[in-house]
Amino acid sequence: MIQSLRGMNDILSPDYERFEYFLETASRIAKRYGFHYIETPLLEETALFKRSVGESSDIVGKEMYQFIDKGENDVCLRPEGTAGVVRAFIQHKLDKKGGIHRFYYHGPMFRYERPQKGRLREFHQFGVESFGVESVYEDALMIMMIADILKALGIGYRLKLNSLGDQHCMPPYREKLVAFIESCGDAICEDCVRRKSTNPIRVLDCKNEKCQSLYVNAPKLIDNLCEGCESDFATLKTILDQHTIAYEIDTNLVRGLDYYSKTAFEFVSDNIGSQSAIAGGGRYDRLVEFLDGKPTPAVGFAIGIERLLELIVMPEPKREGYYLGAMDAESLPLVLKVAEALRKTQKAVVEYDPKKLQNHLKGADRINARYCAVIGENERNTDTVWVKDLEQKSETQIPMSQFI
Repeated sequence: MIQSLRGMNDILSPDYERFEYFLETASRIAKRYGFHYIETPLLEETALFKRSVGESSDIVGKEMYQFIDKGENDVCLRPEGTAGVVRAFIQHKLDKKGGIHRFYYHGPMFRYERPQKGRLREFHQFGVESFGVESVYEDALMIMMIADILKALGIGYRLKLNSLGDQHCMPPYREKLVAFIESCGDAICEDCVRRKSTNPIRVLDCKNEKCQSLYVNAPKLIDNLCEGCESDFATLKTILDQHTIAYEIDTNLVRGLDYYSKTAFEFVSDNIGSQSAIAGGGRYDRLVEFLDGKPTPAVGFAIGIERLLELIVMPEPKREGYYLGAMDAESLPLVLKVAEALRKTQKAVVEYDPKKLQNHLKGADRINARYCAVIGENERNTDTVWVKDLEQKSETQIPMSQFI
């Protein structure tokens, strides 16, 4: 028997109801904030992610589904969503047009990593990207949007904040951090040795317990911010305080991708085990420029959908639409005609096999229909449809002409 690949799961009931509910809720809220939908390809040039995500990241170094296609192109399945949106932003010359551009997207991402609870090789993200706004108020807007989405889904969270500085304060801090890492000698892990020369700040995100104990005394970027970054970070905290969004400062929060600067944030849940991050993002003002576009300020976030499915508090299911059935074979054409008319405005599900009334009522219950509509010999003779309102527990004969 052929089975799905490891770490690539089917989405079936009851998960698909939660999955759909999440997408409907998150998309509705994103639209309210003034964002519109964008779709980018699942397959991109590998160079896009090497230049944006960064070769020092585990994603590029270890986890990409990368291959040479039949046209001798080096391609890979997208491991994250931001790079593709930035590529589209530049390719369609939106960077040259100026102004503000706000997008949201959702879809599958692919990373070859060890599958575990909340971490799959094919997983789904909902993401948002904003281009053209330099103000830290846009950073706050991102955080408020996630908070609104999680609140609408009934999900509790803790918000972690940090500032990663910019091109003014990062270089001198990097020198201090490298000097500290070198003072640790051979005690650090192999990954940290590699990161020291490629992207030193990533060592702070190392999951090795021995490394973490060594980095407790490492210099903190938040203590080495330039005046502009320090002012922006203070403003961000003030905005969140004014909107009663609680947060905690995490000086080791660096995010997993190289393109972040200034604001970095992460929403975590204490109810999903060790993989506690359910959403995260930050500012990446230089990424458009790195990918050969016109310098453009940008900020965004992504939510891992599978990680929070079990946390979603679903609304009470409501009966909706019609279940339609025939009492005999001769009545089925009329049932189909009524269903066709109803579908112009609402849900209508047809049972093709003629059955007794009691069995039709059971079928309507199974699909949680509001109405059970049945046609038999009597209804054909009187040109009516027998309808029962399963919520109000009332039944009536309705003229066929009212449906068609």
